[in-house]
Amino acid sequence: MIGNARELAQTVPRDPVGAWLWAKEELDDRREHRRPPCPYRGNKDWERELHQALGLTWPSPFAAEFNTAWAAVMDRYKAQGIAIGRGAFAGWGDGEPGMIRAVWCLIRHLRPANVVETGVARGFTSRMILEALERNRKGYLWSIDLPPVQAPELHAQIGSAVDPELRHRWTYLRGTSRQRLPRLLRDLGSIDLFVHDSRHTEQNVRFELDRAWAALRPGGAVVADDIDMNWGFNSFMRTATGHLSLICYAEPLRPDRKRFEGTGLFGIALKQPLALAQSSAKAN
Repeated sequence: MIGNARELAQTVPRDPVGAWLWAKEELDDRREHRRPPCPYRGNKDWERELHQALGLTWPSPFAAEFNTAWAAVMDRYKAQGIAIGRGAFAGWGDGEPGMIRAVWCLIRHLRPANVVETGVARGFTSRMILEALERNRKGYLWSIDLPPVQAPELHAQIGSAVDPELRHRWTYLRGTSRQRLPRLLRDLGSIDLFVHDSRHTEQNVRFELDRAWAALRPGGAVVADDIDMNWGFNSFMRTATGHLSLICYAEPLRPDRKRFEGTGLFGIALKQPLALAQSSAKAN
């Protein structure tokens, strides 16, 4: 706690609002950890069920292309000797392949125009989103992230996985979701896909998902990583209207028995199954 206080004091002159929000989320995190964990039950058959919900055949024709693209990104970091995985980025983790594969699949099938994500770090998820959009030849990504205040030496690595040829579809907004997300959603009007992978407190998850859901078009989706760390996705599912939700098992970049034995989950919520959204559009 003393170390965190020292880091916070050093950050205040550079970014007083960000430092205050970071301190608030630290307190929220500590308070929420006193609560028993949410009893989520993961679904190991989530990929087939997701495709069924979207009215698509399974196996997906896009699975092989994801595997090739993902391996290329991983090989680059391994060749540089850079540690990746859970906890490797100032205590935070890089995007896990299961969750990112789900996002890739949603993008390739739904062909979204407006995609918003929170949390960037090295940008594994951002990179794969942008590559999927590029293969679709349409779509744009807005990413919101406050670099870790306790590790300024890592700030140069923010979004480093995103190659220059993909950046014409990308805007990075530096700051917290509380600073950036409401205005961005107002400016966009509607979005097609939202990915939460920022601070995993119940309050922050609800702040992001509630606002993203209100801006999400019918047939769109929200994806939330690391949902087993708090009750946010659970309470969101109980209050959101017109949705189909899946609780999915993630896959660790490296073995982590502490979190990936029955946990390590991400969630997907579809705003009406796609077939229902299309039927409604034809009726109108």
